[in-house]
Amino acid sequence: MFDIGFAELIIIGVVALLVVGPERLPETIRTASLYLNRIRRGFNDIKREVQQELHNDAVMRELKETGDQLKRETSSLGQEIQESAQKLSDSVSPNAGAGGETQNEAGSADQRDNSSAVKTVSPGSADVAQGEPQDGPTDTPRGITKDKPE
Repeated sequence: MFDIGFAELIIIGVVALLVVGPERLPETIRTASLYLNRIRRGFNDIKREVQQELHNDAVMRELKETGDQLKRETSSLGQEIQESAQKLSDSVSPNAGAGGETQNEAGSADQRDNSSAVKTVSPGSADVAQGEPQDGPTDTPRGITKDKPE
């Protein structure tokens, strides 16, 4: 803190001995060191609080940045989902007049395709949906297994 050498400390000691006197000098040194320690402790507490506040500010700034990033990612995912849903609905909707079919013929052909691709499985039966074989685990009640067509 201060650049005080040995010579300066001797001068301060001699002046204190002359001003205070030899009887009260030890008590004065103890009192001065108590006040000096209190001041140091106060500065250290203030320093620690400032560092903690700076750390808290950094953490809050980081949390805010993370929240903003999550909001951006969520909105971009929402847009991608909407675009995928739109593409899916466009590809599922029948094309009127395509291939020389009328609207009724196209609709009935679409219904035939859907009815053959998906078949409801009841809990008591071992029937499997016709069409493509299912990959991965399937949810069946009471441990009933479904056989895959070969």
